[in-house]
Amino acid sequence: MGSSERWMLWTLCVWFTSQETVALRVTMRESSLEVVQGDFVVLPCSFFTSSPLSRLNIIWTLSPFFSPETPIQVIVYDHGQVIEDPSLIGRVGFTGLPWSADIVLNDTRVSDAGVYRCMVNNPPETADPGIGELVLSVLAPPSLPVCQWDGNIDSGGSVTLSCSVAEGLPTPEIRWDKLNPEEFSLPINMDGDRSGSVQIVNVSSQTSGLYRCSATNLLGTENCYVNLSIYSTPDTSSGMLQGVLLTLTMSLVLLVLMVLLLWLHRMGQSRRQREGKEEEEGCYNEIRYTASLMKRSFV
Repeated sequence: MGSSERWMLWTLCVWFTSQETVALRVTMRESSLEVVQGDFVVLPCSFFTSSPLSRLNIIWTLSPFFSPETPIQVIVYDHGQVIEDPSLIGRVGFTGLPWSADIVLNDTRVSDAGVYRCMVNNPPETADPGIGELVLSVLAPPSLPVCQWDGNIDSGGSVTLSCSVAEGLPTPEIRWDKLNPEEFSLPINMDGDRSGSVQIVNVSSQTSGLYRCSATNLLGTENCYVNLSIYSTPDTSSGMLQGVLLTLTMSLVLLVLMVLLLWLHRMGQSRRQREGKEEEEGCYNEIRYTASLMKRSFV
């Protein structure tokens, strides 16, 4: 056997040996992705295989952030057939079969966020490692926050205003403001990532007004409101003073009325006395005049 023949034989042996040891490789072109709620996103998964694709098998799974211990099967490609999860029908699909395992996810929702795994098999090749992972985050504006208050709204009491928001990514920032009669911000005690409270002690009439809780992230702001009315207990000393003043005023009015009645009574008596004297004088003159006439008539 010549040297050229030996070289060719050695080359063929190396080639066949390399073919036997080549394993299917899966690579993820991205390790994490972000998408705004309602938009679509392409989840990339590439693989390399040297075998025919007649027995190609691709499985995508999702471990949701809200329930990582219960992964779900998103979509499957097996022997030329595509099977979608019933909850994702119409929202998920492959984009480059059979040469690519990429999938597209439409109308994204907060529940779509989590860890996605792309698993590829192509018998008789073995996978090395055969599984790729990426993390998908779904950005969402804040949901409508819930406002509540608790405490004693009597003057001098203590009131706690609380606010919580269920959804939003990035995590919404909670803020409390008083809107009227004057506007200013209030210090917040955060009770976790998505709720914040404000405690107001020794409340008074100045505490009354409209309060607003705002939940804000880069996608928007949502608000809820609390209208606080503080009940002021009447001042006892002030009430007593008002009662005394009212009593004095009424006494003074009665005194004036009595003086007026007495003056009117005396005026009436004086007038009757003058009228009586005038009547007496008139009668006396009349009698004296008549006597003189009679005297003259007898002479």
